[in-house]
Amino acid sequence: MSDVPPATAAPADGREPSAPPVTGDDPALRAAYRLCRRRTRAEDPAEYALIQLVPAPLRPALHALWAAANALDDLGDDRTAPAAERAARVEAWITALHRELPTGTSPDPVRRALVDTATRWRLDLSELHDAMTQVRDDTDGRRFGDWTAWRAWGRDNLLPWFGQVRTVFDRSGVPVALRLDTRESYEEFLDGVRLTDILSDLSADLAQGDLLLPEEALDRHPGSADDLVRRRWSPAVAALVTDLTGLARRWVNQDSLVRGMHPGPATVLQTMAALLRAQLDAVDSAGPALLRARPRPSLRIRTRILAPARARAALAWSLTPLTVPPPQRPGPHRPPAAARPAPTAVLRLPPPHPSGQRPPRIPPGRLPHHVAVIMDGNGRWAQQRGLPRHEGHRAGATAAREVVHGALELGLRHLTLYTFSTENWSRDTEEVDALLDVLRRELDDDPFRDLDVRLRWHGRAGRLPPDLVDLLHLRERTTRTRTGLTLTMCIDYGGRDELTRTAAALARRTRSGHLDPDLITEDDFARHLPQPDLPDVDLLWRTGNEQRTSNFLPWHTAYAELHFTPGLWPDTDRRDLWRAVTAYTHRQRRHGTAPPGPALHPDAPLGVLRHSGNRAQENGGVT
Repeated sequence: MSDVPPATAAPADGREPSAPPVTGDDPALRAAYRLCRRRTRAEDPAEYALIQLVPAPLRPALHALWAAANALDDLGDDRTAPAAERAARVEAWITALHRELPTGTSPDPVRRALVDTATRWRLDLSELHDAMTQVRDDTDGRRFGDWTAWRAWGRDNLLPWFGQVRTVFDRSGVPVALRLDTRESYEEFLDGVRLTDILSDLSADLAQGDLLLPEEALDRHPGSADDLVRRRWSPAVAALVTDLTGLARRWVNQDSLVRGMHPGPATVLQTMAALLRAQLDAVDSAGPALLRARPRPSLRIRTRILAPARARAALAWSLTPLTVPPPQRPGPHRPPAAARPAPTAVLRLPPPHPSGQRPPRIPPGRLPHHVAVIMDGNGRWAQQRGLPRHEGHRAGATAAREVVHGALELGLRHLTLYTFSTENWSRDTEEVDALLDVLRRELDDDPFRDLDVRLRWHGRAGRLPPDLVDLLHLRERTTRTRTGLTLTMCIDYGGRDELTRTAAALARRTRSGHLDPDLITEDDFARHLPQPDLPDVDLLWRTGNEQRTSNFLPWHTAYAELHFTPGLWPDTDRRDLWRAVTAYTHRQRRHGTAPPGPALHPDAPLGVLRHSGNRAQENGGVT
């Protein structure tokens, strides 16, 4: 019996409805979209029902995305073939997709629909590369030691696909922007989606020898892992399932997620949450049958959820004008916008400095672990040359690339750049817009795409353009597994704002009874920082001939060595970073202890200053 209530079922004569006219007049393409629709309905009936809540012109794109995800999963899960062969099939599918994107078509019907969707809706399918290759890697099996590893795996897989769906909404004129305070809620919601799916598919996964739950959860119920492997229902398994369904419900119940969202997408998310809760109820009530078959909510329950949702969605979309791109047929001289090459499997070295100069040889024990930079002087650089200030920001972006190359060559682990401060909003609107556009272009160009650079963002999202926020999170996701240089961009960041947010987080924990206010330690404070794993700064370097820290990382720079240089940021290159780090190695870091001898710092460079006192209240970030 179909999981889809009668209102979304196929016509009585059994024929599949035609794809909407938006798929064009190409018979092969229309057939490809119809196949994607049928596969979505057969393999993901809940997703199919949710897609029915969006306007008809958007549905073919969503069917194509979900059919592609399922096609890859099917290749990876086909246990009739050995793991190596399954991995090779997944890799061949991915390789074929990237080869076919520039042509605008494919002999495989699912990929044909996906390529057409990417072309028409201007989707960058290279953003799916890591999620796709994860399916290949999963053919060898997965084991998770704790929830952190489990979440990383699930989010790496789900977030890129959901990101493509959000882009389709954006392109249609209905942006699904997420506020900063809902970003973690959004990711937790997807954690709930993943956990619900794993619990529902427990019987199928166990039959294939897969147990996709973290050992941290299994260890709380001794014996549950062995019982599950033997497919034996026991009190330990029952308690484990009860705990996990409760956890999944907490993750799924994210009411704040849709606050301020367009009612169309909000209805889809709310309905998805309701269907997930119904599925978790079915898991809870299945008992021993959970280990034999996938539990399903009753038709009555599904209809009770979907019927009012259809009415709300129809009303919301009837009041919303949509922008739907027409069919496109890229020819040999018109490649689709989405035909960006796939990321290279092997990360390359940064290009050498044009002078041929190599970085200084610094013993690892003397190298700073974390260098933070206030990139000062962009506007003054432009004014000295009779140029608009925003030209200085463009030149500053080139200097930032150069310094990142130098950090990689030097072997730095952490580099943090003060890119845009909370105070920078007070500048002229034209300059702010130009600066944000430079950031947007840099993120879109992805200059460190093939380098061993993990990109992170530190700051607030509320005032930033939604497309810029999405690009920042995209670059974070696609580079999160890299182990070389961690590049943190502080955008709409302020030190006092960071401390205020941390104090608020501590207050919430205290009010909930998890912390005793009289026993709060520095470690407690550090754990509640917005970026708790950002290490302390060893060297703080500021260009532009200014000698102040400007509200930049006050907690992390408490013991930092300070290095001020006169040059303006756009004139900076990697050699200036090497000089700053070399100067740092001449310092004697004592952290409050007595010096070993009477001479304090006989060879400290003049550019290195250490001072204390009140912090000047100056604008930070790019100047």
